[in-house]
Amino acid sequence: MLSLEHINLRRGSELLLEDAGFVLHKGARVGLVGKNGSGKSSLFKLIMGELEPDGGELNLPADWRLAMMAQEVPALEQPALEYVLDGHHGLRRAEAALADAQARGDNAGLAAAHADLDTLRAWEQPARAAALLAGLGFSEPRQRQPVSAFSGGWRMRLNLAQVLISDADLMLLDEPTNHLDLDAILWLQQWLIQHPGALMLISHDRAFLDATVKEILHIEKGRLKRYSGTYSDFERQRAEQLALQQKMHEKQQVQIAHLQKFIDRFKAKATKAKQAQSRVKALEKLERIGPAHVDSGFSFGFLKPDRLPNPMVTLDDATCGYPGTPILAGVTLSLRPESRIGLLGPNGAGKSTLIRTLVGELTALAGHLERDPDLTVGYFHQQQVDRLAADDTPYQLINRAHPKWTEQQVRNELGAFGFHGDDVFEPVGRFSGGEKARLALALIVHQKPALLLLDEPANHLDLEMREALTLALQEFEGAVVLVSHDRHLLETTVDEFQLVAEGTVRPFDGDLDDYARWLQQSRRDAQAARRPAEPAGGRDDARQRRQDAAKRREQLRPLKKDMEKLEKALDRESQALAEVESRLGDETLYTDAGRKDELNQLLARQGELKNRHEELEMALLEAMEKLEEAEASL
Repeated sequence: MLSLEHINLRRGSELLLEDAGFVLHKGARVGLVGKNGSGKSSLFKLIMGELEPDGGELNLPADWRLAMMAQEVPALEQPALEYVLDGHHGLRRAEAALADAQARGDNAGLAAAHADLDTLRAWEQPARAAALLAGLGFSEPRQRQPVSAFSGGWRMRLNLAQVLISDADLMLLDEPTNHLDLDAILWLQQWLIQHPGALMLISHDRAFLDATVKEILHIEKGRLKRYSGTYSDFERQRAEQLALQQKMHEKQQVQIAHLQKFIDRFKAKATKAKQAQSRVKALEKLERIGPAHVDSGFSFGFLKPDRLPNPMVTLDDATCGYPGTPILAGVTLSLRPESRIGLLGPNGAGKSTLIRTLVGELTALAGHLERDPDLTVGYFHQQQVDRLAADDTPYQLINRAHPKWTEQQVRNELGAFGFHGDDVFEPVGRFSGGEKARLALALIVHQKPALLLLDEPANHLDLEMREALTLALQEFEGAVVLVSHDRHLLETTVDEFQLVAEGTVRPFDGDLDDYARWLQQSRRDAQAARRPAEPAGGRDDARQRRQDAAKRREQLRPLKKDMEKLEKALDRESQALAEVESRLGDETLYTDAGRKDELNQLLARQGELKNRHEELEMALLEAMEKLEEAEASL
């Protein structure tokens, strides 16, 4: 197991971690959360040996293999597939040993290298790398292209694939979903669920965290605190603890006021001086309980639109795309004040093209497009963010929109988006991607839009800002069209989905789970289409095909039933464990001697539930593997 004991870690003069510790066992799945700058990435570098602690001890099993996503990729001429295979260090070492033995004519070395390659199943690794790349959105031709041919976001996907193929005992993934679309996120999520090794994950995608981790490490004010369960469980437990802390703080304030009142009243009276002095000492010794608060500097709302045209934009049998290159055809869509639409579809299917047509950056190639002349549109796209003038400051940008505002009014507005103090006078060119995105949202708010066209607005935003954006969109009085890989944002802010796929746009009748199933089926259909055609007769006969399909379903039914039973049992155990751990969050359990038996019973019950939970998880993984093997063999 990996352990940190009494760790202190500094960045310059700033103390990131103080007396921090935790233990991570093989197979653990941990989400690391905390506000930006709290030290999450630095902790990863500490575990990897890239940073030295300023105090304390890090213990790492000697035989553990670690892998962490690199944040940069050089412009190599090496093919993408070969670059990914470089992530399997054992394979590359064995290949190098084989080449060296061949060059030296060392027969013993040759035999040892071949044995190592057999153990690593070296013949399977190129196919594994290709499957990983396909899951992350790389077509077969693109897998053969040099690394230098890809943009920064796609190169980050290559770094992610390197980690996934590494067969590491512990994977450290720092924002792996930042450069992925929803399709690739859903694929990665399923891959990680089935991965048997340990995982530590930093992510601003709460749905992704909920699906992939079983415990949360929270960094706050230099301290590490562990919470059992998903990110949603962590939020609930933390809210309960904050509520308890606030209650205890208020109770203590009453006690302090009572002591102070006695001291003030009797400290000058000789007959009461001794009692007053004893209360002064009691007050000095009292360990203060601070008021509960949440570290989030974000809270904003969209301004009420001056006008809400109805309809706002109408597309009727329109063709969208570029001159000579149509992307979407037969598009019929009407945006009204009550419209709240989420766009789904594979990467490159035309979601951004549709939004650019709605905003007016692209004209319809055919059909009818009508936009109300008085419509005010708030448009968010990464290109808009990148176009912010590098030498402008947040203060200048808001002041330009509201020249009559006082400096304090401008500061108050920027404060809602996390810009405080001298930050408001910093040039935009020095800002991170997240800071630029927050500033772009602040500028959109002041346009008082009636229609919001948002293309991946949550990219680079942390969990707190994403939550602020979610709440603001829920209160927004106008229409929304949203493209996002953040499922929580989609699920909580839109009322309907439109599927952009196969060259057109159509309503999608279902939720995001249905969309995930649609994607899986689309992939299976695409794989089937690539298989060589069967000879005439036999399976080409419709009746025979129906019989074969029925037979396959019959063979798979018991395996599916087993998996469903295990999933339901796991859900029950998770709920029971969450209830027990919620009760264990009661502070009085540990301070009230009369509740000692209750505490011991709860701790014993927690241990039983955890063991059962782990057994069910392993059984479910085995059932899923059996089902996948059966599906592949049929």
